[in-house]
Order: sequence, then structure tokens, then C-alpha cells
Amino acid sequence: MNITDVRVRKVAKEGKMKAVVSITIDDEFVVHDIKVIEGEKGLFIAMPSRKATDGEYRDIAHPINSATRDRIQTIILDKFQEVMDAESEEAAKAE
Repeated sequence: MNITDVRVRKVAKEGKMKAVVSITIDDEFVVHDIKVIEGEKGLFIAMPSRKATDGEYRDIAHPINSATRDRIQTIILDKFQEVMDAESEEAAKAE
């Protein structure tokens, strides 16, 4: 499995959620609404979820094992940092 595209949409409002991300897997399958969240120990991802009738949130799509989750998280957070760095560079040039 290869993640062939990562699209980051930064969240404008203040809060713990920093961005919403879509990933494309093998140029054939897309997963939307992966959230980049600022936690106590730093940034992490939350897979797309839906609120169940019992009030609990359940993931709609998620990796089967922790190694795959870690790989997806690393790729997404690297791309998020790249977007944030580019944004900072553009702001510095504008000054």
C-alpha cells in the first residue's frame, strides 16, 4: 500500500483541530476527513468517524494494525508540517 497523495485543508478557527486531510491510496482509493489534532503530547491523527446511536464515535475507516497507522500518521503529519512551513515562508516574504 502506497499513499500517493495527501491533501491538507487547514482549519481557520482556533482549537485543537488543526487540519482536515484526505489521502489517496495507490492512486485508486481516497479516505476523506482525517483530522490533525493537537493533543497533550503533540499532533496526532483521528480517522473519520460517525456518532453511533449510543453516543459513542466509531471510526468509519481505519488501519488494521498499529504499524500501518503509524506510517499513515507520519506521512500526514510530515505533509501538514510542510504546508505550515510554506505558509510561514509566504507570510515572511509578505512583510
